[in-house]
Formats: sequence, structure tokens, C-alpha cells
Amino acid sequence: MSKKKLIIIVCTAMCLPFISIAQKDDFNPLIVGVPSLTIAPDARGGSMGDVGAATDPDIYSQYWNPAKYAFGYSKAGIGLSYTPWLRTLIDDIDLAYLAGYYKLGDSDRQAIGASLRYFSLGLIQITDYNNQLLNETSPYEMSLDLSYSLKFSESFSGGVAFRYIYSDLGAGVKEDFTPGSAFAADIAGYYNKYVILGSSECLLGLGFNISNIGNKISYDQGNTSTFIPTNLRIGGSLLMPLDDYNTMAFNLDMNKYLIPSSPYGRTYDSDDEREDAIQEYENMSPISAIFKSFTDAPNGAKEELEEIMWSAGAEYAYDQQFFIRGGYFYESPNKGNRQYFSVGAGFKLKVFQMDVAYLISTVPSNPLDQTLRFSLSFDMDGLKALLK
Repeated sequence: MSKKKLIIIVCTAMCLPFISIAQKDDFNPLIVGVPSLTIAPDARGGSMGDVGAATDPDIYSQYWNPAKYAFGYSKAGIGLSYTPWLRTLIDDIDLAYLAGYYKLGDSDRQAIGASLRYFSLGLIQITDYNNQLLNETSPYEMSLDLSYSLKFSESFSGGVAFRYIYSDLGAGVKEDFTPGSAFAADIAGYYNKYVILGSSECLLGLGFNISNIGNKISYDQGNTSTFIPTNLRIGGSLLMPLDDYNTMAFNLDMNKYLIPSSPYGRTYDSDDEREDAIQEYENMSPISAIFKSFTDAPNGAKEELEEIMWSAGAEYAYDQQFFIRGGYFYESPNKGNRQYFSVGAGFKLKVFQMDVAYLISTVPSNPLDQTLRFSLSFDMDGLKALLK
């Protein structure tokens, strides 16, 4: 395998999770660096169409909305999740995710959280045109983040997270091709309150998370750089008791990347106009890009609306021990064409919970089809009580 071919494979492997085959004239997806940051890490959220902005708090809230930790039901918890990625294409791409939180003090108003994400692209052998082995490389991406959340009232909490991102797509593959790194932050909020619907007392949840607000990432020592996936997530949830043992939760999220539309691939009246657009794009700061991302789509408001991704999911629980889940994720065919159902189940004891999710694509040629996720969660309060 030539070095040039290797670079194509690495780039393709990074882009495929987010672009199903839907090539046509108005196909204009947003270009992001480190797209693995947008992969839902846990089986619970993944089994409900990738929702989590306003679902009731769990150990994996660090990814969805860190502000939810302040409303956590336990003093502390830790979870480990594993996802074999793109198994219909290749057998050694994986995502591993470790997360946990701890509630501070006795007031039950503050919490800290942390997570470690590791996305491996497997082992790639570099050969020349005579099929002679030149080198081996193991591309990977990782991130480490810490969060703090605080209850401002009995119904509302806020949270912030700080993240270090590292991406090595194969150092030494190409001259001056080096690992990239970036720093980012999240700003989140969560509201929940019991409301009366008919004769039932239901839990209403609302949440938002602006994630990955940070600098661009570069793989050539700053000569060129790419926006990381800054994202706005807004969601709502309604948890309804059916009787003393059975509950249903209905959840809805919307997502929008807060990055500008790419100037590449557009039609321009002149070469000068094209060069000006590219220069403006490449020199744009991440903060300016956030505001510009709402108004810069080439086809106006219609295309801006197409940039919104929708997730809807439901969760049935029996005695808060057995769970059945399902959901749907929709992305416009012009912006990536990820469209799929997801299903899953969970089992919970006092000490631990195990969840699994399975993805079913509704569009052809989707490399995400048949994706499995596995998650384990450990409740520190339950473990403490067990050891007494």
C-alpha cells in the first residue's frame, strides 16, 4: 500500500461514519476535524436515536449534558462503554469510553465529572508499490475532559466542561504530517420539574449543551487547520408513570454544528471570488464561526434548516430494573444522510447496570448499519451498601 493510498484510507475511515452515500448536486455536508467526538459513546443514549440533552441523569451525562450530574440520584458512579465501529467495512476500528462523576459535600448541589474517550483506527501497514512493507502505524484519536455542575435552584443546574483533544492519524505517513491537538469547552444547562398531566405526576426535563467550543486542529504544524465539531444540542424529555412499577419516557433532541459552511465545491463567478471565500473560511476564528454558522448556508434559510439533525427516542422501564428502548435519528440527505432506527435493552441491579444498543440503517450504503454498543455502569452507593 502506498503512502498516498494510506492517507486516502485514513481520511475515508474518518469521514464514512458521518456521510452515507447520497451524492448529488446539492450534497454539501459540513467539514469537521476529529469527527469521532460526535459518536454517541453509550448504549442507553445510542439505543434511543442518540438522545441525551434532557433525559434523566446517568453516569454518561458527561457526553450529553454535564449539567445533569448535579441532579444525579447517587453520590458517585463510574461507567465503561465499548463500540465496535464500522464493522460492516473493517474489523479493527473501536471506540472505548470511560466516564464517572462524584457529588461534592453534603448539600447535594455540586458535582464533578470526568471522561476519557479513545477511538482506534486499528493497525495499518504501509507498503510500497511492490508490496514491500515500509512501516506500520496505528492511527487513533482521544480526548480527556473534566466537568463541574451546580444546582442554582431546585429545578435548574448549569455545567461547564474542559476538554483536551489529541488526534494522531498516522505520524510519519507523509512529510510534515504530524499529530494534532486542541482545547475545547462545553457550556450546559438542565431543568427538571414535576408536572401534573391528567392524574399523573410526570417529570419534565429540558436541557442544552454547547459542546467543543475551542480552537481549530491542524496536522501540518499550523499551515492548514480544520474546525472541530462545535455543536449545539437542545432537548426535552417527559417521564410518565404508568403505575407503581411501570414508566415510559419520551425524548427529543435537535443538534446543529456551529461551524461555517465549506467554500469548497461551490460555484463562483470568478477565481478571485473563490479564493476570497476560501481565505475567509480558513482565517475565520472559531468564535466568529459560531455566529456565522446560522446565516452562511449557500441556499439560505432552507439549507440552514437542513443542517439540523433530529433524534427521537423512548424508554420503557419496569421497576427501574428492566429497560427497553427505541429511537430514530434523522439527518438531511444533503448534509450527510445518516438516517437510522436504534433499539436496545438494559438490566439494573443495586451495584451495576448493563445496556446494549443496535443500529438499523434506513438508507442504503450506510456504514453505520448493524453497529452495536455495550455499556456497564457501577453505582458507588450501591457498592458501598453491598460491602457493609
